[in-house]
Parts: sequence; C-alpha cells; structure tokens
Amino acid sequence: MLVSSPPRVAAGLLAAGALALAGCGGSDDDVDASQPAPEAASFPAADGRSLEQVLSEADSEGPVISPAGQVFRKGENRYAFGAFTTGREQIDDAEVALYVAQGANGEAQGPFPARVESLETEPQFESRTTADDPDSARTVYVADVPFAADGEWRIGALVRDGESLQASLVGSAVVGKFADIPHVGDKAPSVHTPTAEEVGGDLSRIDTRVPPDTMHEDDLADVLGKEPVVLTFATPALCQSRVCGPTADVAEQVKSEYGDDAAFIHMEIYNENSIDKGLRPQVRAYNLPTEPWVFVIDENGRIAESIEGAASPEALEKAVQEVTG
Repeated sequence: MLVSSPPRVAAGLLAAGALALAGCGGSDDDVDASQPAPEAASFPAADGRSLEQVLSEADSEGPVISPAGQVFRKGENRYAFGAFTTGREQIDDAEVALYVAQGANGEAQGPFPARVESLETEPQFESRTTADDPDSARTVYVADVPFAADGEWRIGALVRDGESLQASLVGSAVVGKFADIPHVGDKAPSVHTPTAEEVGGDLSRIDTRVPPDTMHEDDLADVLGKEPVVLTFATPALCQSRVCGPTADVAEQVKSEYGDDAAFIHMEIYNENSIDKGLRPQVRAYNLPTEPWVFVIDENGRIAESIEGAASPEALEKAVQEVTG
C-alpha cells in the first residue's frame, strides 16, 4: 500500500523506504533555479573500497538524506532524495554525491553527484494547496545511479561543506522489488480515468488540488495509443510526502505549453478522496506502491518516461518533448 506517514528522523540515518521530502520551514525561499551537479572529481573515488571505508573519509556526520522513492530497476536510475538537518529543516543547496554497494560486502561504486531540481513553478500555476503548505517540498536532489543487478544495494552520501566532508547513511534500495509497475518501453495499462463531464463539473470529486487543475478533460481509455499522454498520479491534499501538490503544479505548467500536443490527465489516489476508502482501481492497475508518479506515454501507447516522486518543470518538459517531437 501507499506510504501514509512521514518518516521518523534519526541523526544521520533514515529508515529505508521513507518517502518524505518535506521540511519544517527551513527552506530558502530565494532559491529560484535548479543547480547542476558538482564535479565527480571533487569527491573521493570509490577505488574498490567498501562503502564504510569511503564514508570514513568524512570529517563529521552529515545531514539526513531522505529517499524520494522505493522503485529501482537494474540499470541506470533517477535517484531522487531530500536533504535535511536533524531538526527536519530542508537543505536546498548542498553539494552531495552518492555511493552504492551491492549487499553487505560489496565494493562501493561512485561517486554519483546529485543535481538540485527546483520544483518552483510560475506564479499562475502554483496552487493554494502548495502555497499554503509550509511543509511543501520546494527542491529535490537527483543523482543518476546505476544498479548492476537486482537485490539489496546499500547507499551512503558524502556532502561537501567547504573543504570538509560530511557522511550520511541512506536507507538501502531493493532493486527489482516492484517488477509489476509499468516501465519504460512497456505498453501503458488502459484504464478509465474520470473526467470533468462525468462528474458534472464537480471537480472536487476527482481532484483534491485547490483550485482543481485542468487535467480532467480526457479519459485515458479514449486517448491511449492515439496521442501522447502525460498521466499524473497524485493527491495534492492528502499526500504525506508533500510532493503531490508541487507535482500537479508542475504538470499544469507544462500542460500550458504542450496541451495541444498531448493529453494531460491527473488521476487521484484514494476512492472518494478518502484515505480510509482505499486506493482507486486505476492506482491498483498500475501497481503503484508510492505517490506521486508521472508517466509520459507516446502516441503508440508505450511508456517513454516514468518518474516516481518529484521532478522540476524542466525535467518533465524534456520528457514531454521526446514524445511530442
């Protein structure tokens, strides 16, 4: 089932599978742009050492690194995460590199430097749901991490603070655990998605965003395989990770540019928008263990990109460009 509560933070270590990217008011509102990844050469090379040996190069304990997803596959993965102080304040501009090792005794691989993606949208696309939530995520760190095989991979991070390094342990990734989730190259499952017409214009029945977005014009079953589709699974008002609001805002902004070239569909998570009533059948059809998700689907009905968690407007726009030409 979906992650339904934020993680409990301990100094330097966060439970595996945690999904929260939200801080508690510590983000810098002046951060207005994504930041490129630091140079890999500015971090120690793994050089066949263990993960513990690599992290031992640090001068002190680092911030809490909170993974933004649970689904990883063999090959290169978009590994998104948040960085926080032990007081749960979000850190927006750290220089971070990840290291991974297969199992308890595997050799460390890395560094894999992380870029910072801003989740800020243009003002007209920021919902009240996002604007009024002091815990709403504003940035996400993203590293491109290759996993060579299925199974458990242990993860650590080095954070550069001037001339010193800080080390953080991260929850393990279990690669290949969620094999039933549609992946890039797969045919997207064809399911009915409710439309504005179906609910008589009462969008509050199918959208927890305030105000409701405009991504309820098309039924996925009608457009799949006929035109490109951007399918967003998110519940802005009920999302415990505090990422769904920004994710819907980002999709709404990208729709303003590409809405004539692709169908944009927002699918809520819970029946009757109530956590107690369980997952909507569309979420079950896609076998999603977390939220939010965005699937970018080409005109032939095949998934061209899948994004678990948050992504910047630029990242989503790039994926949409690939299917709209």
